[in-house]
Amino acid sequence: MVVVKNNIRSFPDKPGIYLFFDSQKELIYVGKATSLKNRVKSYFVSTKTSRPIEQMIHKVVDIKTIQTDSVLEAIILEANYIKKFQPKYNVDLKDDKSWNYIVITNDKFPRVNTIRQHEFKNLKLEIKNFQFTFGPYPGLKTKEMMSLLRKLFYISTCESDKGKPCFYRQLGQCLGVCIGEISPSEYKKKVIKPLVQFLSGKKKSLLKNLEREMKLASKNHEFEEAGRLRDQIRQLNRIQDVALLNKSFVENEKLGNSEIRKLRNLRIEGYDISNLGTTGKVGSMVVFENNEANKSQYRKFKIKTVVGQSDVDCLGEVLIRRLKHTDWPLPEVFLIDGGMPQVNRTKKILNSLNINIPVVGIAKGSERKKNDFIISNYQSKDFVYWVNENKKLLIQVRDEAHRFAIKYQRTLRKI
Repeated sequence: MVVVKNNIRSFPDKPGIYLFFDSQKELIYVGKATSLKNRVKSYFVSTKTSRPIEQMIHKVVDIKTIQTDSVLEAIILEANYIKKFQPKYNVDLKDDKSWNYIVITNDKFPRVNTIRQHEFKNLKLEIKNFQFTFGPYPGLKTKEMMSLLRKLFYISTCESDKGKPCFYRQLGQCLGVCIGEISPSEYKKKVIKPLVQFLSGKKKSLLKNLEREMKLASKNHEFEEAGRLRDQIRQLNRIQDVALLNKSFVENEKLGNSEIRKLRNLRIEGYDISNLGTTGKVGSMVVFENNEANKSQYRKFKIKTVVGQSDVDCLGEVLIRRLKHTDWPLPEVFLIDGGMPQVNRTKKILNSLNINIPVVGIAKGSERKKNDFIISNYQSKDFVYWVNENKKLLIQVRDEAHRFAIKYQRTLRKI
């Protein structure tokens, strides 16, 4: 046992899976971790046996680890190991309520759903209804996992040919099943096939395929599709997913004062205009990702075409210049410092470019003490709900855009 504890010091502080072996070199347990070092160490520093596996820890004579790029990949790898090797203590300690599966149906546009272990048992006679089955995934927040997979792979949750774009289509996270912009065969090729590769633990080959398809789309002048594939590759290479694990699981893994951040993937771009009467007109663009400012992607604009004083026209110039930069990733939300005129101008520009991204305005009043949120009438109820739940964040983005615009204007005055 001393040898095992000493080996833990060399384990990476990274996500992955750990494998417990007994004296017969048999794999008896496999687990996942956000930090392999902290998770495995916690088995040996705990003063009470709160977890059933700790009661069998004396049988462990060797531990191996496999590092992954993300928690999501650790979850998938753990499931594949459990399915393949059926480790004794994983099977003995399983809980029908905490073991989940992901299934893909045989529908025209295949559905991606989760089911629990006890439901899976009852459905065995109907298993032919599923095209693919993945799992089991122990101790997993299935809602958060499905939300992340939907964003990574553009999984549709809407009804086909509904006639109007769904909420996720407006965010650019649905390929248009709702409005007939993608055929069933294209959907299977662009959504289901990559998802199956990923859930099968074949991320490297998936990325190679996506890069090849991106180059082919670019060669064929299909720039919108090439851009989508580029963004998908980027997202797969920087998955942020700690919130996929249940709170109790994460707390067992914490040591000292380490904190686990929640999953916050949304990219928001905030805009403001600052001027001194009819002169000194400037615009700012700030970027928030994961609920934090990403200052490396801030941009500033010196207004070039607007004569006189018109914040709406200045905003229009800034947005048009920004959107010409196709190398800059598009956000999930545009946040505008202004009221209905600014929001309407923004939507008009986005519509002219066939860009379906929600816009929120914050009317501030003369002393910046007013925070009226302006949302287009045709935005979905889901988006309105999201705005109401994230007002503090949106105000923070607005204030940062204002600060950045003022700073740029003062810099120009000094020059």
